[in-house]
Amino acid sequence: MNNIVLISLDCVRADVGYSKKFSALNELMKNGVSFMNTISSAPLTPVSHASVLTGLQPYNHGVRHLFKEKMNKDVITIQQLLKKKGYRTAAIVSCPGMHRWYGFNKGFDYYDDEIPRLADGSDPLKTVDVKLRGTALKRANVVYERGLKWLEKNKESPFFLFLHFFDAHWPYEAPKVYGGDNVYEEEVAFSNHYLKMFFDKLKEFDLWDNTTIICFSDHGEDLGGLYPNDKSGKKLGHPEEFGHGCLLYDQTQKVLFIIKNVNLPKNKRVLTQVRLIDIFPTIIELESIKFNSKIDGKSVIKIINGLDKEDRQGYSETFYPEEQGAKHKNLKFVKNKKSLRINNKFKVIVNLDSNLIELYDLQTDPNEKINLNK
Repeated sequence: MNNIVLISLDCVRADVGYSKKFSALNELMKNGVSFMNTISSAPLTPVSHASVLTGLQPYNHGVRHLFKEKMNKDVITIQQLLKKKGYRTAAIVSCPGMHRWYGFNKGFDYYDDEIPRLADGSDPLKTVDVKLRGTALKRANVVYERGLKWLEKNKESPFFLFLHFFDAHWPYEAPKVYGGDNVYEEEVAFSNHYLKMFFDKLKEFDLWDNTTIICFSDHGEDLGGLYPNDKSGKKLGHPEEFGHGCLLYDQTQKVLFIIKNVNLPKNKRVLTQVRLIDIFPTIIELESIKFNSKIDGKSVIKIINGLDKEDRQGYSETFYPEEQGAKHKNLKFVKNKKSLRINNKFKVIVNLDSNLIELYDLQTDPNEKINLNK
């Protein structure tokens, strides 16, 4: 039984995370397998994380909005399976979107979802405004400290520790600058600093080699023009988007996914398209867990070993536009969306309840600027 550390870097774009600007991520890539084309099921924290922890698409695990649905009661989480196998399980999560209300604590012996109240003293759990709610968070230093405290008490037993870093979410005001080329990357660098400290502790405790580390981002972030493929904001044609939630382009749907395991290759890059829903079955295969229930994901071990080169269709959805439309009268034109990213070559986005279907050739138009269906 290998120890397992599951790390979520909320809101970190794939192109930024893989940019080689961040030491902890660089070390993880050097010691593991990096999937360069990984697709998230949704641009919302609770929806995407529910898919990671269950291996199911949103239409099967049940979470599709913010604080509207909980995970279906019959859904089995990866932490439940690991706990049953004898692992001690814990999670340190950092924002309202990971609150136990959704059912994320199911299977964890310890679930720390404490977060501060908003600046006006109100409860962040009672607002659907992504921008405002993002101000209520545990900072990376707190995640590190609490994760380390739990690890020190449980490191002698097989453990599954889930660490969730939320710093890259708006507002982009890192308490201390540890690197990065803009305010967003400074937040990524802040998380990276404490992630590196955690890796150093694993080595100090002689746990680095026998600990499987899986690092992912639940979705990316649209920075309104900081990057070539950004589309958010009135000037770029999408006033409904601020960071993430309403759009399904690659800046939010293409994410990090890195695995370090003693039996897997080091410093390997995989171009085959995979999905975040593939994390659940991959852990099952690595730990030889018997699981007969139907899931939507598929282990990536054969892809790593060169035995499977078939791209996996990347499904994404968002129903956040209807929440934005209900809150803001000037956004009632915004439509819910579903998309399919096919063979790492094409993207189809269906704007629900409308006649608009978008088609992009990702090889000739990687920034998704030219809708071929016009």
